[in-house]
Amino acid sequence: MLQLARFPLVTIVIAQLFGTSLWFSVNGVGQALQQAVGLNESDLGLLTIAVQAGFISGTLVIATTGLADRIRASRLFAAAALAGALVNGAFILTAHHLAFGAALRFLTGLCLAGIYPLGMKLVVSWTPHQAGAALGWLVGMLTLGTASPHLLRGLTLDLPWQWPLLLSSLLAVIAAALIFTLGTGPHLPRKPPSGPPWAAANAFRQRDFRAAALGYFGHSWELYGFWALVPLLVTRELGRLNGSLDDVAWLSFGVIALGTPGCILAGRASRRFGSAAVARVALAISGSLCLVYPLLSAAPPPLLLALLGVWGLSVIADSAQFSALASQSAPPDRLGAALAGMNAIGFALTIPAIALVTTQWADHGPAVLWWLLPGPVFGLVAMRGSGRRSQA
Repeated sequence: MLQLARFPLVTIVIAQLFGTSLWFSVNGVGQALQQAVGLNESDLGLLTIAVQAGFISGTLVIATTGLADRIRASRLFAAAALAGALVNGAFILTAHHLAFGAALRFLTGLCLAGIYPLGMKLVVSWTPHQAGAALGWLVGMLTLGTASPHLLRGLTLDLPWQWPLLLSSLLAVIAAALIFTLGTGPHLPRKPPSGPPWAAANAFRQRDFRAAALGYFGHSWELYGFWALVPLLVTRELGRLNGSLDDVAWLSFGVIALGTPGCILAGRASRRFGSAAVARVALAISGSLCLVYPLLSAAPPPLLLALLGVWGLSVIADSAQFSALASQSAPPDRLGAALAGMNAIGFALTIPAIALVTTQWADHGPAVLWWLLPGPVFGLVAMRGSGRRSQA
């Protein structure tokens, strides 16, 4: 059997891809759920918000209790992926009860808190000197994992909507097996951290960590609001083209999945220009699209679909670079908790963003994208003080 430790980064990014397929698994079958159980855009927004709320709660727990640094990252990741697979599959039984469905999506988010931040810690534990590029691959897989439910739905259009959810759960089980077999890398402190768990908050006293975190917060406000809107934006343009709605899943997958090469290219660019510079450029591009897209809403649909592709490419490209900057300036023995805390605050900001754009879409259409613009603006202002080149 191939030894996974010989290819740790490959193993981690594949596991991240499979594990994070749970994140938007319900959104991938959103159109079918609207037809089968009568959900509307606001209901789907609530289910998305429930995942975010669960993720925030989970990251807060592992950050404030110190679990992220007291339990081996590989074991916590594997346990979270297995639990996530179970609750994601259980959603099938409760889809017609919105409250129960939202509770299970909350639990799914809780499990994802043991997958995404711990995946970042695993990368650093195996490849600490290539953080920018390696995390670019990791976040690229998060992006592909987020898009994968749309792909799974596209591949199973002739099958019941339950199939993509079951396939997502199966992928999460495989992710758990991969990471449990791989284990945690040798480049982190072996001793449990000393002092109270909340000592990780001291990372925010570091100027570089604070700049990276604030930039990440602005990025977070935009990112998931945009991803939640992608199927609606694609549906609008296909409707104007009199195209088949069966293509919504494929095009939505394409727009979100373009973030994967965006992350990888950004990781490579960080080696030459530094993570801070790359993050600023990506944030400026996606922020410009927040401003311009609604102004062009009457433009030909092919142009708008192309702009969505550019947006999908750039909107996530800065994420790994913010994480790389933060990981370089956080205390090594509190790295897991510091990253989890940063994730918790960032994802807390996604909830009002998602709520705003999904509830206002029916009345205002593409104009709701202007609600996302303050995020990139804030992030760019916060990053002005981060001029240090971060060669990764």
